[in-house]
Amino acid sequence: MSDADLPETEGPETEGQDETLVETLQLERIEENLFRGTSPDNRPGRIFGGQVIAQSLLAAYETVQDRVCHSLHCYFIRPGDPTVPIVFDVDRSRDGGSFTTRRVVAIQRGKQIFNLAASFMVHEAGFEHQSEMPAGPHWSELPDEAEAMREYLKTAPEAARSWMGRSRPVEMRAVDARNYFMSGPKPPVAQNWFRCRTPIGDDAHMHQVILAYASDMNLLSTAMRPHGVHWQTPGFQSASLDHAMWFHKPTDFNHWHLYAHDSPSASGGRGFIRGSIYAEDGTLVASVAQEGLMRMKPGT
Repeated sequence: MSDADLPETEGPETEGQDETLVETLQLERIEENLFRGTSPDNRPGRIFGGQVIAQSLLAAYETVQDRVCHSLHCYFIRPGDPTVPIVFDVDRSRDGGSFTTRRVVAIQRGKQIFNLAASFMVHEAGFEHQSEMPAGPHWSELPDEAEAMREYLKTAPEAARSWMGRSRPVEMRAVDARNYFMSGPKPPVAQNWFRCRTPIGDDAHMHQVILAYASDMNLLSTAMRPHGVHWQTPGFQSASLDHAMWFHKPTDFNHWHLYAHDSPSASGGRGFIRGSIYAEDGTLVASVAQEGLMRMKPGT
């Protein structure tokens, strides 16, 4: 399960860390189809789900040539332990004329914690259409959530200050940002502008990998909004269960992107969320869907 108990902008980067996200996600090849990755924050807890998505996609890319990922589908199976390296086992499912398919299993202590199936395709021209970017404030009109978080920290519970005070590798500016300690019911829609804080470089694949990393941020909280609960609500349990992503166009994630989501359903202890990621010029670059656990512990 993804670490959805973290606040919406939380990532695994350690406070004061100078390492870039590109360096954080790098893998060590230990066999032809086996790779090893580590977590930047090796304190006890759970691994941020976006990290495992990104490293699994990166492992798949290590076995693919001249093709670009157009979709991925994955399941969070067990909580990842940041104190233990992750082994990524890549299955070269198929190399076809137009499409390449890979399956990646992430393993800790001999058990699967996560699996991902991804499809890669040669570049091809064809029909084109897209939905329009929704109206809303421009990123330049919104405060950096890190600045807003400093205000929250002044009155936040001590237990929350450690994880809310950490530096974050992805910069975010939220429309209708929530106060984690004074939230009431709101419509199940949200908009966030985001970008990678540190340079990614010229590798288009790495921009895609880091966009996948960031795609796990803020989603599940959208399903929480109508119910007036948040990450620190006593007795509330949450975790990402699965995650799917479709890449429509290449993009530069060092520039601002709008992440718009809505949650059309919550039932059976689960919330469902859809997301659309637009470049600043209005180009739809990716679509996302996720289902997550949402429940109150009995007796609370």
